[in-house]
Amino acid sequence: MKQLSVIVEQCLAPVPGGTGRYAAQIAQALAERPRPGWSVRTVTAWHRNVRAAAIAGTNGPVRLPAGHRVLGELWLRGLPPTVGGQAVHATTPLAPPRLDGLVVTVHDAVPWTHPETLTARGVHWHQVMVGRAMERARSVVVPSAAVASDLHGIFPRAADRIVVVGHGVTALPVPADAKHRRRDLGLTERYVLAIGTLEPRKGIDTLIAAMGQPALHQAHLAIVGPGGWGEVDVPTLAARAEVAPERLHKLGRLSDADLAAVLDGAAAFAAPSRSEGFGLPVLEAMAAAVPVVCSDAPALVELVAGAAIVVPRQDPVALADALAQVLQDRALATDLALRGQQRSSAFSWPEAANRLWDLHAG
Repeated sequence: MKQLSVIVEQCLAPVPGGTGRYAAQIAQALAERPRPGWSVRTVTAWHRNVRAAAIAGTNGPVRLPAGHRVLGELWLRGLPPTVGGQAVHATTPLAPPRLDGLVVTVHDAVPWTHPETLTARGVHWHQVMVGRAMERARSVVVPSAAVASDLHGIFPRAADRIVVVGHGVTALPVPADAKHRRRDLGLTERYVLAIGTLEPRKGIDTLIAAMGQPALHQAHLAIVGPGGWGEVDVPTLAARAEVAPERLHKLGRLSDADLAAVLDGAAAFAAPSRSEGFGLPVLEAMAAAVPVVCSDAPALVELVAGAAIVVPRQDPVALADALAQVLQDRALATDLALRGQQRSSAFSWPEAANRLWDLHAG
């Protein structure tokens, strides 16, 4: 039996984010639809508790003999430990130094296009590891044509090995007590929803400034997601925009059941990112029939494909006006919800896994 080893270390990160969700979902989808004669196992760095990386249908997780930071430094220098198996899929640029059977997913080109939104160490590490993947991997998977275009310009010699494979989406079942869950979270008024790690490139500062515009003077804002590097100071931004504290709901991380309840009650979804590689929360919002307003970041424009209102990045007035349209025009909101659901149906984890199996097993 041949073995595909899938590195799911991001599932155990302090802030797993969208890449952690991708790692878990794609590993499960690969395991649920293996090619004949293949099995799937998951691999992580050494952690005492690896429950968050225990993925249905896979063998593992197998823990390598190095912790996360040490493993990152060793692989940065091209040193062991190695990862066994006839093929390896690295779900982030954290990939072992091997020359055979390696496929790496690169989620964005932010270290080159927006380095100011990362730490200096993060920029260096990602640039080296992505550069090595471009040299050694059989294929480099990216989630959008926008990322492919960026990487083609940076690594022209590797352009023929860059493959676009979109993410999938799993519709979260709405719990029967969704209304009570929202009430317990303080969401009793009509609200705009944003989901994502609180870091500069997500554009939460633009969104909060938009909430201070006259067009949205009564709307509430719910923000779901943990703090990240350069965490956005929501209360300070709100005070600067003269947004009353009771209109802002910083919810942090939520269970899938609570997230489904919050999506179910949202009047609109805002994605004001400065840069994205794909935009998984946007896809999840569209699948939940929430009308979307997003920035003109190329990957988001590609993802929504006309099924959302698109506004210029870092323009709070345009963002406020677009959100107000959705909140005030029921016909528009219904149309966007229907078009978003239809667009989301073009993405599935089984299809993404099938494309990856083609790269690994032919």
